[in-house]
Amino acid sequence: MQTTFPRLMLDHARQRPHAAALREKLYGIWQTVTWGELAVLVRRIACGFVEAGVKRGEHVVVIGDNRPRLYASMLAAQSLGAIPVPLYQDAASAEFVFPLNNAEVRYAVVEDQEQVDKLLEIRPQCMHLARIWYDDDRGLRKYDEPGLASLDALASEGAQRDQRDPGLYDAQVNAGQPHDVAAMFFTSGTTGNPKGVVHTHFTLLDRANAGKVFDKLTADEEVLAYMPPAWIGQNIFSYAQWLACGYVVNCPESAATVTIDLKEVGPTYYFAPPRIFEGLLTSVMIRMEDAGAFKRWLFHRCMAVARRVGPALMDGKPVSGLDKLKWKLGDLAIFGPLRNTLGFSRVRVAYTAGEAIGPDLFTFYRSIGINLKQLYGSTETAVFVCLQPDNEAKADTVGVPIAGVEIKLADSGEILVKSPGLLKEYYKNPAATAEVLTADGWYHTGDAGFLDAGGHLKIIDRAKDVGRLIGGPNDGAMFAPKYVENKLKFFPHIKEAVAFGDKRERVCAFINIDFEAVGNWAEKRNLPYAGYTDLAQKAEVYELIRDCVEKVNADLAADEKLAGSQISRFLILHKELDADDGELTRTRKVRRGHIGDKYQVLVDALYGGKTEQFIETAVKFEDGRSGAVSATLKIVDVKTFPAVRRAA
Repeated sequence: MQTTFPRLMLDHARQRPHAAALREKLYGIWQTVTWGELAVLVRRIACGFVEAGVKRGEHVVVIGDNRPRLYASMLAAQSLGAIPVPLYQDAASAEFVFPLNNAEVRYAVVEDQEQVDKLLEIRPQCMHLARIWYDDDRGLRKYDEPGLASLDALASEGAQRDQRDPGLYDAQVNAGQPHDVAAMFFTSGTTGNPKGVVHTHFTLLDRANAGKVFDKLTADEEVLAYMPPAWIGQNIFSYAQWLACGYVVNCPESAATVTIDLKEVGPTYYFAPPRIFEGLLTSVMIRMEDAGAFKRWLFHRCMAVARRVGPALMDGKPVSGLDKLKWKLGDLAIFGPLRNTLGFSRVRVAYTAGEAIGPDLFTFYRSIGINLKQLYGSTETAVFVCLQPDNEAKADTVGVPIAGVEIKLADSGEILVKSPGLLKEYYKNPAATAEVLTADGWYHTGDAGFLDAGGHLKIIDRAKDVGRLIGGPNDGAMFAPKYVENKLKFFPHIKEAVAFGDKRERVCAFINIDFEAVGNWAEKRNLPYAGYTDLAQKAEVYELIRDCVEKVNADLAADEKLAGSQISRFLILHKELDADDGELTRTRKVRRGHIGDKYQVLVDALYGGKTEQFIETAVKFEDGRSGAVSATLKIVDVKTFPAVRRAA
């Protein structure tokens, strides 16, 4: 698209000033911001930025949940040719130091007191940081810090500047060009410091528009924005595509009210990583366990029909009249109410991305009438590389290359991408840029995969993570840890898993139980426990998880390429893996190498044949305090199965 974000916003404001652009839930009531009101707010904040000294090409950090005035601040920065840099609002203060210093940030716009406190704490380490503006003033009235002020004050100063210099804002917007830098997103940093991914207006809007055309999106869509704006997935769906399509973005009141807000909004276009869909399914299964005997019987009978018939109906394939009738009756009794309970009663298109979704989880949603599809992309590709067409959604692929995208495979099996949406560069990191971008415009994704006969892309794992077993009966067998982990995580009782096996004789795993699901399971069996660590080491819980692992092994045995990846031993960790402890990224991706190093004593115990191992681990609590968790962890063996040989 040969335009910029601010120009698109102004186009919407001119063409339909009274249409809703954003909604925000405050104190239980939805407040609407129209396109006309948004244009006025952006103009005032932009002029306020000019008064404060913001220059073209400068970086403006934005930290907080999805909030209309934070979106307006990003648009205001872009109006002046400045570059918004969204950061994860749940990050510890120390995690902000590198991005702020790397981008020489002088200005920050934040949501509330929590984010102000974090920036004030690290301010001595970030010598450039001069001004901080906040949206929510609760708890901040008595703060007296140099350069700290409210967004209201900034907008007020901007209104005065706009009166004195009425041509300023329009001149700044008109000076912006499509190939100017529009935003910078820091990668999650699974290894080392995060990298700043630089995108232009053109790259982001080109991919946003390609997705719009692919799924026939219109201004009538409703979107719920509840994932971190610093994650490019959320940013594309609720910012770039919002401006490309002109639909309504709804901002929940808080993380605690998202499920309620989801039902109230009833989005038509929905996007979430697999863990959100896993969590929703877990909550459904917990509720079903609490239901009466008849309701449980009806649910399981209807779901048997749904699994058999639902995906075919969703894909427009022929189904017998009797099966159609059975599914319709199931829809009246179970599927329709369930979609409504989940907040998906109006969903026309739902996407998942970020990591692979378990095939059973994917099939569950499609079987009950939700058009859940997968897409493939990354921060560096402005998300949209491959999308699944309606009626062609497969559990084991991520779709077909969409308009403008070319894909080829390196000799190593790595996927290379050429697209109009590729990053301009990694900020101040030419060596890293040269590693991923070839001279002729191909991007090294780092993912291993292949195109199937139908032209759909199938991802195996991260190329660097795909390994081989060495020695033993499976010598030379391929090991794809993420594939194994995702199969484990389908089970509602397993929240996270980390598989080891590269250059070893066999595969072993760490497992995190889902505390809510397993806690509910234990209570039904009158099994007492005192917190996560105690519950995780119960013999009954180990048997529950062993059953899940053996089912995964039986499934892997049917896959000729991955039969050697069956898990032979596992343990249940004494604590939940946590981003604050460096074990997960802020997008909840496992930092496998770090975990392997941190828990080396447990890895050695798994492979050393031990039946238990004592461990003590330092942890950070939510209030910032440090402490330690210790336990003697059980280690158990698991049944594995002979590989199933397919007939030639």
